[in-house]
Amino acid sequence: MLPSMEALFGELTRRFGPKRCLTQPESLLAYECDGFTIHRQRPLAVVLPEDTEEVVAAVRLLHAHRVAFLPRGAGTGLSGGATPTEPLVILDTARMKRVLRVDPEERIATVQPGVVNLDLTRHVRAHGLHYAPDPSSQSVCTIGGNLAENSGGPHCFKYGMTTDHVLGAKVVLPDGTLVELGGPAGARPCGGLDLTGLFCGSEGTFGIATEITVRLSPDPESTVTLLASFRSMRDACGACSDIVAAGLVPAALEILDKATIGAIEASVYRAGYPADAAAVLLVELDGPAAATEADAEEVLMLCRSRDAIAIETAHSPEDRLRLWKGRKGAFGAMGRLSTDLYVLDGVVPRTRLIDTLETITAIGAKYRVTLTNVFHAGDGNLHPNIAYDGRDAEETQRVVAAGMEILRTCVAAGGSITGEHGIGSEKLDHVALMFTAEDLEVMERVRSVFNPDGRCNPGKVLPTRNSCAEVGRWPEMVARVLDPGGPSP
Repeated sequence: MLPSMEALFGELTRRFGPKRCLTQPESLLAYECDGFTIHRQRPLAVVLPEDTEEVVAAVRLLHAHRVAFLPRGAGTGLSGGATPTEPLVILDTARMKRVLRVDPEERIATVQPGVVNLDLTRHVRAHGLHYAPDPSSQSVCTIGGNLAENSGGPHCFKYGMTTDHVLGAKVVLPDGTLVELGGPAGARPCGGLDLTGLFCGSEGTFGIATEITVRLSPDPESTVTLLASFRSMRDACGACSDIVAAGLVPAALEILDKATIGAIEASVYRAGYPADAAAVLLVELDGPAAATEADAEEVLMLCRSRDAIAIETAHSPEDRLRLWKGRKGAFGAMGRLSTDLYVLDGVVPRTRLIDTLETITAIGAKYRVTLTNVFHAGDGNLHPNIAYDGRDAEETQRVVAAGMEILRTCVAAGGSITGEHGIGSEKLDHVALMFTAEDLEVMERVRSVFNPDGRCNPGKVLPTRNSCAEVGRWPEMVARVLDPGGPSP
């Protein structure tokens, strides 16, 4: 170890103690990747602060020693955002898990970044309130991570993404300066810049949020949850489009394919989904009781018009939780298929869902990968899942090539390379599919205002010039995977 690093680790250990400054290889193993397991690298050390003051102290030390760092929440991200791309120090916010303030009348709460998403709703439930953004990992993911990635979830169709619910944050910039963005009065001051909105989704490259003020939502008077089963994915997607075209705004519109249903029903997340369905459509309506009852009747009619095999309506909170158990546990159920799971995150116009899914199925066959689909149908936010053995280099290469072609397909359909998982390190080679060199230069200039030295979560979100060039060579890269004996690109 270099003398300068020994000095830094000594200072960090004196400040935080050996139990909150981890440097042993076995302690660092759990931090070598997030939920995107294709990219792995262990950090130099992990520091676990407990409040804003300690984050400021840690960042100032790292800045003084010119050592790069990245903030990490629960590590449930799916694009490599919390994975080191070079030797650096991780600031883990797991101990920053206090709900600092709740104002039921104003319907706001201020929390530390390590507060688990679902725990916030549990904390305010007695006030008839909840926190609306609900990623599928909401029982373990944290508010800080949700802010960094601008996370969505099944209910974002009606309630919006994380950025729609964050009013402000205390942020420690990469040099240790503490600033306040927004606040209880709103994310943007009168006549000012929306720096809160800019920070949300910056994937830990602008700094570390240490206190986050969020908007709480009142619990609806009534909730109706339905599960419609179909003989084909085309009918399920058609029913989804019909529901939206009719002017209905469900809280959630989710679709799961046959392979996903099979994995769920063979797992601890089994929810009683019909085994003979090619796809199921999970619809949730909420609001005034009279409105949800009328909307539910219309949804039933629209699903029947698409020849639904069966429709189940949840008649109790227990039934509702059971229907959601399968959807929320879908990614966990994929663990039965192989050792690793690559969860993609492309977006297409809702009317292009079925065409895109058919192309994705063909891509899966082309690369000989195990493919399943579960997605936010109302938003056109697709999550093709590829189960694979990460110990097999050849299979992993096919998986990466298939993923690249799938995201290229989404862009060609008029969509995006990400809806809620972010760019991280996963999609650096895909960014140029959507943005020009001029676009990227503007983004780099904005980031440099917050992170001028590039030492806060380096190697994320914005590609280097070399990685942009790689996208231009995409056909050659795919040809190499499909024909390993062919000429090298």
